[in-house]
Amino acid sequence: MDLEIKDNLFVVTGATKGFGKAVALRLVEEDANVIINSRSQEAIEKMIALNPLKMEGLAGDISESQTIDALSDLIGERKLSGMFVNAGGPPAKSFMQTMLGDWQQAYDTLLKWKVEITKVMMPRFLDEKYGRIVYLESVSVKQPVENLVLSNSLRAAVVGFVKTLAREVAPEGVTLNVLAPGFHATDRMDGLIKQNSQAKGISEDEVKQGFLNQIPVRKMGDPGELANLAAWLLSPHSGYITGQTISVDGGVVKHVFG
Repeated sequence: MDLEIKDNLFVVTGATKGFGKAVALRLVEEDANVIINSRSQEAIEKMIALNPLKMEGLAGDISESQTIDALSDLIGERKLSGMFVNAGGPPAKSFMQTMLGDWQQAYDTLLKWKVEITKVMMPRFLDEKYGRIVYLESVSVKQPVENLVLSNSLRAAVVGFVKTLAREVAPEGVTLNVLAPGFHATDRMDGLIKQNSQAKGISEDEVKQGFLNQIPVRKMGDPGELANLAAWLLSPHSGYITGQTISVDGGVVKHVFG
């Protein structure tokens, strides 16, 4: 299928590893132009080297206002077709392990900047009467994950704001959707396995097998498969889908509307 995004401009945050990297590369495969963001200039340069004609980068912490403003300046007067909004999550903790400061930091890293980047970029989409935004969250918004109380709580808030805003801007040709991945083969998953191993006093292999036992398809997800769906949601073909939270989880969520 031709996604009809040739030469369209997209922003992908958290774009040098995991889901963000997979989505950026998938968009480039469709001959789109992509502005990638990451904290690491070195990582950005390595990504751009893969296709310097279709990618440009901005190094900086996307959760900080100055980076969001710099991103807007980099886009300039160009038409922005869509954004893949993605960044890392807070550390794995149970509720009793958290301090109030952890909750403030989780708000800053999981919710606040996503609201800010949406408010900064939304006028561009409304002026064009077209836009696609996909937010990368977690299956935890539908089914809480053990020892991830910060992520479970603040990512659910993102879903609430996205659902509300999607209805507000739908008449203007702008769609917003959430992808809720389950257990995928990413660096984040490796870290979660290690943390659970230390917390429970069992081997990492045992922890990993425990996760696999929860997945009906009995394997970790491939970020590239999620990227295929994200690219489609960022394309004109997805215009009748908005305000949705779509599980990409190998069947983990047990709810009938999972």
